[in-house]
Amino acid sequence: MADSSPLILEDNAIAQILYGENDRNLRALEEEVGVKIQARGNRVSVRGPDLERKLAERVLGELYHMAAAGLTIHEAEVHQVARMAHEGASPAVQALLEGDVVEVGRRKRIIPRSANQRLYIQTIRSSDLVLGIGPAGTGKTYLAMAMAVSALLRREVSRIILTRPAVEAGEKLGYLPGTIYEKVDPYLRPLYDALHDMLDPSDISRRIERGVIEVAPLAFMRGRTFNDAFIILDEAQNTTSEQMRMFLTRLGFDSKAVVNGDVTQIDLPRGTISGLIQAEQVLTGIPLIRFVHFTEKDVVRHPLVQDVIRAYERHQNEK
Repeated sequence: MADSSPLILEDNAIAQILYGENDRNLRALEEEVGVKIQARGNRVSVRGPDLERKLAERVLGELYHMAAAGLTIHEAEVHQVARMAHEGASPAVQALLEGDVVEVGRRKRIIPRSANQRLYIQTIRSSDLVLGIGPAGTGKTYLAMAMAVSALLRREVSRIILTRPAVEAGEKLGYLPGTIYEKVDPYLRPLYDALHDMLDPSDISRRIERGVIEVAPLAFMRGRTFNDAFIILDEAQNTTSEQMRMFLTRLGFDSKAVVNGDVTQIDLPRGTISGLIQAEQVLTGIPLIRFVHFTEKDVVRHPLVQDVIRAYERHQNEK
C-alpha cells in the first residue's frame, strides 16, 4: 500500500460536508476505488496502489469543489463521480467552471451531475421544445423544474404550467372519493415535490392562487394556448398519440416546453401507441425541436438503481 502526501482541504466546514455523516462518503469512496482513506480535520490521507490512490485523490478534489459550490454530497454523488473520473473532470465540476448551473433564487444552485444532464440544461436554454427520454432517476423532471423556476424568477416567462397524464386513474377515476382535483392529486404529487424543493411553500401557494403556477392533469390542457409560459409535460410515455399532438399544439408565443418520459415504463392499455414514442418518430429532423436521451449512467439515485436498470435491460434483450 503506497502513501501519498496528505491532501489539505482549505475550508474545514466544507471538508466535513465532503466526508459525510460518520465519514460515510469516505467509506463509499474506499469501496468504490479500493483504497484506504483517513481524515483528520481538513487533512486527508489516501493509501493504496498508485493508480487507485491517484483516482481517489482526484475524486476527493472534485467532490470538494462540488461541496464548495453548495451541492450536498451523498454516497450517490461519490459513486457517480468516481465512475466518471477516468473520463476527465466530472460533469458537475465542468458545469461549475463553464457556467452550466441553474440559479434558483438567491440561495439555491442546481448543478448537473452527468454529461447528459449538462446537455439537457444547455438544450433547454437554446430550444423552445425539448423532449427528454430516459429511465427514472436521471433528473429529467427535476432539472426541467429548476429551469422553469429560474425562468420565472428571472421574469423570462410570466407563468409555469406543469402537467401529467393521469393514466392509472382511467375509467376508475369516478370511484375515487373527493373532487376531481383530489382524485388526480396523487398523480401530480411528484411535480409538487420538485417544486417544493425550490420555492418556499407559502410562495408556491401564493403563486398557484394567482395562476402564476398551474399544476393540472393533461386532460385540462385541451382547447388552451399558452403564451409567455414555461410548460412541462411529465410522464409523457403515458400520453396517447392524440394527447401528445394536442399538447404540442398548445405552445404559444414566447413560450418554452419540455416533454419528459421513460419509454420502458408505459402504463397505457395494450395496443395503444405511446405518444412519446410516436413523437420521436414524427418530429426527429425538425431543426427547432431537440431530443436528449438519458441512460442508466445518468441516474443520480442510489447506485443500485443503475444496476437494476441494466439488469432489466439485459432481461428484455434476452427475451
